Amino acid sequence: MVGQEEILRDGSPLRRALEADRVPSMIVVGPAGTGKTTLARIIARHTSSHFVALSAVEAGVKEIRAAAAEGRERRALHDAGTILFLDEIHRLNKAQQDYLLPHVEDGTFTLIGATTENPFFSIISPLLSRCRLITLEPLSREDLRVLLDRALGDEEHGLAGMGPDVRDEVLEHIAQFAGGDARLALNALETAVLSTPTDDAGRRPVDMEMARRALDRPVVKYDRAGDEHYDCISAYIKSIRGSDPDAAIYWLARMLEGGEDARFIARRLVIAAAEDVGPADSTSLRVAIAAADAVEYVGLPEAQIPLAQATIHLALAPKSNSAYKAIAEAREEVRREGGGRAPDHLAGGARAGAGDAQYLYPHDYPGGWVRQSYWPEGMEPRRYYEPGDNPRERRIAERLAELRALPARSAGGEATRSDDADGAGNDSDVGGRDA
Repeated sequence: MVGQEEILRDGSPLRRALEADRVPSMIVVGPAGTGKTTLARIIARHTSSHFVALSAVEAGVKEIRAAAAEGRERRALHDAGTILFLDEIHRLNKAQQDYLLPHVEDGTFTLIGATTENPFFSIISPLLSRCRLITLEPLSREDLRVLLDRALGDEEHGLAGMGPDVRDEVLEHIAQFAGGDARLALNALETAVLSTPTDDAGRRPVDMEMARRALDRPVVKYDRAGDEHYDCISAYIKSIRGSDPDAAIYWLARMLEGGEDARFIARRLVIAAAEDVGPADSTSLRVAIAAADAVEYVGLPEAQIPLAQATIHLALAPKSNSAYKAIAEAREEVRREGGGRAPDHLAGGARAGAGDAQYLYPHDYPGGWVRQSYWPEGMEPRRYYEPGDNPRERRIAERLAELRALPARSAGGEATRSDDADGAGNDSDVGGRDA
């Protein structure tokens, strides 16, 4: 089995199970054209159990019920097992997958489910827990080349009887641009050979132009609802966070070529501007929002340009996650301790039984600042925001230090003594303006 030798090597768990004819239920996951059906056929040839193949694209509970009934009868009359191969198993809904559970549990049939999607998202947990997970990797260029050479040399199942004359550079081109998909590579080779007329010697000389036409275009492996969706957006955001604009642009192009929703990309840019750049560059959030607006206004393909501009801006911006950490810590404390009540002098209106404390209107004081508490009654001030180590936040840190060092002032501008170095105190004898 080309490209997946590790799964069936001597001594591997699956190899031992096949040799003992005790195949376990399993979910085989991997991209298209990596050998999921091939593996099922290998198992079918090496087991004494009856092999039933269904596709979830067409099959439902009715077909599964029939396979289960036949499996029970086969076991009762002939003491023979049944293996049910269910291709595209992720297409079954939750209720249909639930129906498989008792039959897998009691051994009515051994299930082999094949899927191109992440099984932890597409397969229900009870079924997944009863199956062994077999993961197939995309085939390498070398693996595809082996398969192409086999096809050219096989007269019974391959193309040898058609007189193909295919140069190495053509095979390398197909292997390189098939995206690890053996089915696509073999189909492209077959199309190229069949589309090439025979020469006087009865040969079919396949050239590069014919190979390019057979492939149409390099294959971009992408699934907007599967692993590629999550992997590419993760690599994109991490490239921005890591200040690598070129890698970020590559992943942006990868997603756009794969048909990703530009609005989804724009939303993630807005999040990254606040989470990873934050106060270190106040323009980044505005740039990201402008790119999101541009996506709505002009759409693709033109929207790729503002998306690229925002991507480069965020990747090159200084980084700080101080805003993300501040709100995360504050919310965690609110969940843990409960929300405090706003004090009387900060309330939105007059309260019955309110004390003498008044809200001090900062604009009535020199510099637009006055020392007073903005915290719930009885709650000690806390510091959630810690400026990051970047030029802008170093200036912010200096500003915070200056404010915390300022003395309290009266309405007339006279400095008064304050015992609260952190700005938590409230000089209730100083007049102010109600909210």
